[in-house]
Amino acid sequence: MKSLFPHVAETRGVVVRVSVSYLPEQSEPARGRWFWAYHIRIENEGDQTIQLLTRHWVITDGRGARHTVEGEGVIGEQPLIAPGASYDYVSGCPLATPTGGMQGTYHMIGADGEGFDVEIPKFALLAPAVGA
Repeated sequence: MKSLFPHVAETRGVVVRVSVSYLPEQSEPARGRWFWAYHIRIENEGDQTIQLLTRHWVITDGRGARHTVEGEGVIGEQPLIAPGASYDYVSGCPLATPTGGMQGTYHMIGADGEGFDVEIPKFALLAPAVGA
């Protein structure tokens, strides 16, 4: 059975899981636009509450062009995640090529005031072949 979240990374007791889906209804290959949705689950397996403060993404298209996205929180939120709890969100990514990839980090702060970066696993953005 295929995992709902096939891409996983763990940093300091914080597990980041990712699943990605190509969205043909929002893509326009004839106009050079492909679109994916990605679902992220952040699980706190540590012993203190953490807060997601910022995100840093590196998006690479099929030509190797890299685009960096940085900002506060995710989808307008800076969630607090208690020990044993998780936080889910869905976002999207357009590309000008039918393939690419994403990876990055979240900057978190623990209840003890210590900041640390959490790895977001690298995942591929792959449109299905025409006629597939």
